[in-house]
Amino acid sequence: MNWFDELPTKIQTAVKIAEQKIQPYLAVIDRQTENNQAKVLKAFHDQQVAETHLFGSTGYGNNDEGREVLDAVYAQVFGAPAALVRPQFVSGTHTLAVGLYGCLKPGQKLLYLTGKPYDTMQEVIGLTGDGTGSLKEYGVTFDYVSLTDQGQIDYEQVAQKLATFAPDVVAIQRSRGYDPRPSLRISEIQKLITFVKQRCQALVFVDNCYGEFSEEIEPTQVGADLIAGSLFKNAGAGLATTGGYLAGREDLIERSAIFLTAPGIGRHEGATGTNLRWMIEGFFLAPQATGNAIKGAIFAAALLEELGFEVTPRFDEPRTDLIQTVILGSAEKMIQFAKAIQKYSPIDSFVEPVASAMDGYEDQIVMAAGTFVQGSTIELSADGPLRPPYAIYLQGGLTYAHAKIAVAHACADLLKI
Repeated sequence: MNWFDELPTKIQTAVKIAEQKIQPYLAVIDRQTENNQAKVLKAFHDQQVAETHLFGSTGYGNNDEGREVLDAVYAQVFGAPAALVRPQFVSGTHTLAVGLYGCLKPGQKLLYLTGKPYDTMQEVIGLTGDGTGSLKEYGVTFDYVSLTDQGQIDYEQVAQKLATFAPDVVAIQRSRGYDPRPSLRISEIQKLITFVKQRCQALVFVDNCYGEFSEEIEPTQVGADLIAGSLFKNAGAGLATTGGYLAGREDLIERSAIFLTAPGIGRHEGATGTNLRWMIEGFFLAPQATGNAIKGAIFAAALLEELGFEVTPRFDEPRTDLIQTVILGSAEKMIQFAKAIQKYSPIDSFVEPVASAMDGYEDQIVMAAGTFVQGSTIELSADGPLRPPYAIYLQGGLTYAHAKIAVAHACADLLKI
């Protein structure tokens, strides 16, 4: 008996229908993956990546050629003047924080154009928590522009805020985070950046988490001054065990490096230890891993929609990140879905997720993440805050086959409620 035969008849029928619907869209992702892979391969060739670059450094990390080559590969692939790729970045939130400190000076102003920032960034800014070490304590004034009722950029309000608030830095969050609103495609980010630069001199900072290789160009190629992301996500392909990256203007990269290390050190020190091999190989595999994850999300959207659940984006809508939102309507269904994803994970499959408080979040979070790298969201995971509309956020999947198997079984478990 194969895995498919274990499913209830209703799920088997829905899977077959979903598979038929999505074939043309999977083919589009395959072509996109090939183009992104070619771009990465060219950068490896142009920067002459060698076996000696895989071994890393110790101590101060002086003269680490592998670290410098990896920076150059990222910069070329992302169409940026410079990049900073380091294992010393402990998370996406940390990487974003370092980038913002690199862009901002005391007394300056930060404006988010995509609504209230993601939960963990609110403590960085000083909206929640006790404010220690936050941008607010640093003297940065913050404001944001709410999205429209349809989750779109409110250009009228953006224009008004640019004129009255006069920000020094504007920030764009590409992915939806824990919000049902649509993620921003590169074409929309380009339109927004052009809109801003026609009206003021503010720097444009883009939170690129979950977005790398989900389209064929990145925000730095359409005018972003600095972008940031985590190696736990797309760019690490499940191989990088820690780290993050910044890419953008040379001066902003240097200022950010100073905040990561210290004045006088900047980019020139920081041992890579045993991490370089996995960071370099992970970036080479990142287009394929991202393509697999997106294909898994397309399948999940089609299957869950076939079973009557509200999903966003729908299976036939364009994608710009990994995240698939499923509106389940109750905390009970969220927890059940998370349990099923955990059960069909390669690691800790015997563990049951329990909703609990988590640092950086205001609501209890339920999280399924049976991943090889702790917290890796390029690997298959499902999580969300227990608050209306009770949406679970599905992302990742190193292989398309794993995503199909796990999601189909999760749907079967939902039918039991």
